[in-house]
Amino acid sequence: MSVTINGSTVSLPDDPRVSLLDLLREHLHLTGTKMGCNQGACGACTVLIDGERILSCLTLAVQADGRAVTTIEGLAEGDRLHPLQQAFVDRDGFQCGYCTPGQICSAIGMAAELERGLPSHVTADLAATSITASREELAERMSGNLCRCGAHNGIIDAIDATFFSKDTAQPYRPDIPEVAA
Repeated sequence: MSVTINGSTVSLPDDPRVSLLDLLREHLHLTGTKMGCNQGACGACTVLIDGERILSCLTLAVQADGRAVTTIEGLAEGDRLHPLQQAFVDRDGFQCGYCTPGQICSAIGMAAELERGLPSHVTADLAATSITASREELAERMSGNLCRCGAHNGIIDAIDATFFSKDTAQPYRPDIPEVAA
């Protein structure tokens, strides 16, 4: 059994009880993904599996068998930051930085959800095929990722500028595997 993490194939641990978070941090030393609450309540451990955001503290490593995991370390291309990482810097989307990797991975998954037309709690028309990425919509969709420093305005600004800015004809499409609708 194996999993692809940031483009590299990795064997899964023999112990089926190992969480994906522990595989990343303790076994592979990919410490960008943070452990916050270890109970799925804070979002600090968010990574992408096949382009969908998941909480790695609540996911067993064996559940990722045969799938592609993208962590914060896998988003940049060499020394060039992913556009959302750069937007977090440019728009003060972080202070202490602890929640930032989870925020960024979550935002990438969230943008794909919006693109597929998946509604949220605040989406007015549940049958709509296109959903406007309003500040309220973005804040609701990111509400599972907590920031104790209060950088929420900068986080929403960075997400909006990267994926939904009116200055671009098309939203940015992250270079990660597509998710089946």
